[in-house]
Formats: sequence, structure tokens, C-alpha cells
Amino acid sequence: MTVVTETLQVSGIRCERCVMRLGGMLRGQEGLESANATLMGQVTISYDDQRTTRAALLDAMARGGFREQ
Repeated sequence: MTVVTETLQVSGIRCERCVMRLGGMLRGQEGLESANATLMGQVTISYDDQRTTRAALLDAMARGGFREQ
């Protein structure tokens, strides 16, 4: 298992409710170890690269209206 940690700049985060909604979009994603978002749009994700991909996590965020900048 290799855990990859990345910090992304994401658009669409404007308030605390947005942070909670983003968490809901990522909750339950296989291979995701942790995710933390700030109101400044920085999202730090840690994931097992053998169980998921960066693209899969970005797709999950996009379903909630959040896009990588």
C-alpha cells in the first residue's frame, strides 16, 4: 500500500456548508484515507494509490460542483 498525499486548489468552496458538502461527496470513496478542506479552497487528500486514483477522487468532487483549478 502506497499512500499518496496531495494538496489541490479547488473552486466552488465559498462557505463552511461547501466544505461539509465536499466531505459528503468524498465520504465512502474506496481508498481515501483522509481529506481536509479550507475555506480558501485548498483540499488535502491522502489515498491508497492501489485502491483509487487522483482522477476518481476529482470526479467525485466534480459531482458536487467542485473543480480543480
